[in-house]
Amino acid sequence: MTNQPSKHIFDDLDRELISILRKDGRASLSKLAEILGVSRGTIQNRLDRLLESGGLLGFTVRTREDYDDDGVHAMMSIEVMGKSTSDVIKKLRGIPELRRLHTTNGTWDLVARIVAPNLSEFDRVLRDVRQIDGVTNSETSILLSSV
Repeated sequence: MTNQPSKHIFDDLDRELISILRKDGRASLSKLAEILGVSRGTIQNRLDRLLESGGLLGFTVRTREDYDDDGVHAMMSIEVMGKSTSDVIKKLRGIPELRRLHTTNGTWDLVARIVAPNLSEFDRVLRDVRQIDGVTNSETSILLSSV
């Protein structure tokens, strides 16, 4: 048995709160409370519960796509062994160059969008991913241009 918290079931307030945070992850508790028409304490309790339960994994910074034009962009398809997908995902989330991570169907279990500052760092990212226990195979395509 795992020690993972039970899956959080979102209610309408949770969904609205997450929607606002997706647009402005820096919104203050007071601003969130005002927008949603609830107390600041309610917002704090909701955020604490969402983070504790794993319903909300954290907060991040989003940049415009054109700020990354100088880096190496790629898509990596990843095959995972057996039931190790959750552990692999946790380790992949620790690699900052993996900007997006998706589960998928078919031959591959996961698809990652990689942005690295140069080829040397890109090579390191590929090695880091391939060395994760549970990753059995991968295939990577460098994105050359947008059309």
